[in-house]
Amino acid sequence: MNPADLELTGLRVFQAIVEAGSFSAAADRLGMAPPMVSKHIARLERTLGARLLHRTSRSMSLTEAGTAFYEQGRQALELLDAAAASVGHGQNRPRGELRISAPVWCATPRFARLLADYRRACPEVRLDLHLDNRMVDLVSEGFDVALRMTAEPAPQLIARPLCQMAFHLVAAPGFQPGPDGGVDSAGAPRPIPMVMPNYVQLERLKNALQEGMHRHIDAVMKSSDSTLSYHAVVAGMGAAFLPAWLVDDDLASGRLEQLPGDTEFVGTLYAVYASRRQMPLKLRSFIDFLAERLGGAPLPP
Repeated sequence: MNPADLELTGLRVFQAIVEAGSFSAAADRLGMAPPMVSKHIARLERTLGARLLHRTSRSMSLTEAGTAFYEQGRQALELLDAAAASVGHGQNRPRGELRISAPVWCATPRFARLLADYRRACPEVRLDLHLDNRMVDLVSEGFDVALRMTAEPAPQLIARPLCQMAFHLVAAPGFQPGPDGGVDSAGAPRPIPMVMPNYVQLERLKNALQEGMHRHIDAVMKSSDSTLSYHAVVAGMGAAFLPAWLVDDDLASGRLEQLPGDTEFVGTLYAVYASRRQMPLKLRSFIDFLAERLGGAPLPP
């Protein structure tokens, strides 16, 4: 196949189908009749010599070839759009879909307000946000950027510090460590039961707490979901290290209390992305916006 044989309209139709989730939704988005959408896809598949979509009357999914072609085609179209905007309007504007991976604890009013403010500043950027405490593979899973709390960003990725994030050891008012808390008759510390999310980052906090307080931590529950840990703490199940974004309002209202002593850990929140080469303006604008609002350094020009 000669790449010059690919039709630009067919590429845009295919992208719209994947993003909209169906042929009919893509037709609505493009202002095109549904039969024409089908014709463009059939022509594109013939040109490529590969089936891009598994489709039945009730469902649709990408083939392996379709998944690979979508990611590469999406990048190509974004470059074309950026070039056209630069020539046609004298300046680039951030546009297109931005796929973001972030920790579950970003599901807070504070972070939602940041996203809303960014959209007001860059209304042509569509945000596709995935909250997951799993360490995603940016390239193979098609993410533009990930927000990560880590002490050692992966060396193969570009990491920009956004802000310092405090994790407080908090509990419900009146929380008692329980019968195993305190010290024994010889003055040795006894374990404090805690709700500890089973993250790598928070395991590092666990070690820091043990060293700083000289106490052994006995987790009464482990969870990969910081939201569940938060609700368990509010319910009085135990204490947990939780990020300031998640608990600041509760500490201010008295719904939660920070345990006395050295019970805070501060780490760095990074924006992590794959490459500086041909960096889309939507990505640069988003990272610069967060860095400016959260206190980090903006990207170099």
